[in-house]
Amino acid sequence: MDYIIRAAADNEHIRAFASTTKDLTEEARKAHNSSPVVTAALGRLLTAGAMMGIMMKGDEDVLTLQIKGEGAMQGLTVTADSKGHVKGYPAEPLVLLPPRGSDHKLDVSGAIGRGTLRVIKDLGLKEPYVGEVDLVTGEIAEDLTYYFAQSEQTPSTVGLGVLMNKDNTVRAAGGFIIQLMPDVSDDVIDRLESNLRNVTSVTELLDKGKTPEDILGILLEGLDMVILDKLDTSFRCDCSPEKIERALIATGRNELEQMIAEGREIEMVCSFCQKKYIVSVEELKKLLARSQR
Repeated sequence: MDYIIRAAADNEHIRAFASTTKDLTEEARKAHNSSPVVTAALGRLLTAGAMMGIMMKGDEDVLTLQIKGEGAMQGLTVTADSKGHVKGYPAEPLVLLPPRGSDHKLDVSGAIGRGTLRVIKDLGLKEPYVGEVDLVTGEIAEDLTYYFAQSEQTPSTVGLGVLMNKDNTVRAAGGFIIQLMPDVSDDVIDRLESNLRNVTSVTELLDKGKTPEDILGILLEGLDMVILDKLDTSFRCDCSPEKIERALIATGRNELEQMIAEGREIEMVCSFCQKKYIVSVEELKKLLARSQR
């Protein structure tokens, strides 16, 4: 079962999140039939989205993470809410690249290429908050670390990882986000940096069977960590026939009339979960009538 741990340390001068997301990453892989390198990238961004989503306060708040790159993957989109639900899709799910380095690591940065990371927070205000930064590595974790520092002025460290089996299913996935609050002491920063140096990768810890609690215990050792809560997280798409109808009406009368004139049913596919919706000509006529009211 996937879940997120929320914790604090050093008398709340540090806030921290850690998660295991194997199941939701595998569900996303199945939905998009994605290649290993795309699954790794999407799983990392889904993991980050889930943890960043629960940082929001309102029940209706929505977070969107968008990566646009010049590489073969072209980009990724993930949305999350404040309850641990997350969904996402790659622009190109079937990118194949050889592993790189002596450890044969999946080449996520090569698949994404140079580009931008955009964070959109719809908090129910008149305008959503939008922050955008250039990608610094394309590895996603480092790019989010840079985003937090540049756009939210919050010193942070982000670790994300997805490990694949030889049959291209997901073996492990998860991550952490650690953020420093104002007035944290230099001694605490030094201890945290020392702890971080002792961690080679998230995937290595997960593959050894370490839980999110274990991971935060390692990262925050000696800093009086307190676990605040534990939340389930899952891949959940909220598409529905009603949303498909609204999307069709939004295309405009001319577009609907053209579809009806062609005289055949249309197929709509949800980008996030790949569920297919069939809309008949008679249903299109009803939507056209509704649009004229």
